[in-house]
Amino acid sequence: MKNITEILASVDETPTTFEDYLVTYAEPVGELINSYIPQGTHPDMDRYLYDPLYRYNENAGKRHRPLICYAACLAVGGDPNRATSAAAAIEHFHSAALIHDDIADEAELRRGEPCLHLTEGLGLAINMGDLALSQVNGTVIDDPLLDDTAKVRVIGELIAMTRRTVEGQALDIGWARDGRYDITPEDYLTMAIHKTAHYSGAVPLAIGAIVGGASDEVVEALRSYGLDTGLAFQIQDDLLNLIGTDEAKKKDFRSDITEGKRTLVVVHALANAAPEARERLVEILSSKEHDPEVLAEAVALMEEAGSIEYARAYAEGLSQNAKERLVQAVPASPYRDLLISMADWFVNRLK
Repeated sequence: MKNITEILASVDETPTTFEDYLVTYAEPVGELINSYIPQGTHPDMDRYLYDPLYRYNENAGKRHRPLICYAACLAVGGDPNRATSAAAAIEHFHSAALIHDDIADEAELRRGEPCLHLTEGLGLAINMGDLALSQVNGTVIDDPLLDDTAKVRVIGELIAMTRRTVEGQALDIGWARDGRYDITPEDYLTMAIHKTAHYSGAVPLAIGAIVGGASDEVVEALRSYGLDTGLAFQIQDDLLNLIGTDEAKKKDFRSDITEGKRTLVVVHALANAAPEARERLVEILSSKEHDPEVLAEAVALMEEAGSIEYARAYAEGLSQNAKERLVQAVPASPYRDLLISMADWFVNRLK
């Protein structure tokens, strides 16, 4: 198995855009991350636990979380091999969150494939998510490249990341359970920052900078950048679910409506739609609707309220301001440029 230095060196020219960076390195980095999944001491452990989890992780996304952890480390002049255990930890946390999230949402598809709780059963899927969570701190504890001080600091980041994500998930699920339609845009932002922005942006960047030896000032600048761009990423994900690309439509298109999600688009529409339109939107969001025509009607109601454009403009504003601050805080380098390109990629996926 190649380490990250060897993977990076295997490419003749460093990608100059974040999209190319993902395309170039997602597969080999995914193999490196998945090498942290152990094997069982009994054949049935592999059958019921390790092998299905490994297959699930193979059908992964673009690996942007570990890749931005590496980019942050490289942007501050660090050795990217020191970031691998933390990059793996964050990606395994991501897998655990998705497995448990799909169970909570009673979802059917993940990345175009039936969800793990449908293929393996509810109990085994929960258990696999628990295993992935156990890998989070374990990978860092066992890393010979990190001294004890670095390990304690990284694990502290991972523990805080886990708590914040669970807090955000509690709001998301609780609002749906209780039929809450009094949620404000400010409420949504609190939920999304906790549920997504910390583990999808802020913590991978902060940890990459920490193991790369950056000053506290630079670590916090990258954390702030990750919070803003991670929030923009979530808003754009919400938009993709409603009016996405052909790729998005192959997955769980408009499932946020079926699940009654309180996205920024939805809470803006509930606050700004005409009374009859608001009443109809609440009716659809409350009905676990699957009919494509009814889902399209809900999207049309959101568009009429100006909510699609509002969310898009909000995400773009977050990214633009974040880029301007990062340029001032982090010295110029090809990897800083990649991180700046990341902000553009996060909000241009509908264009």
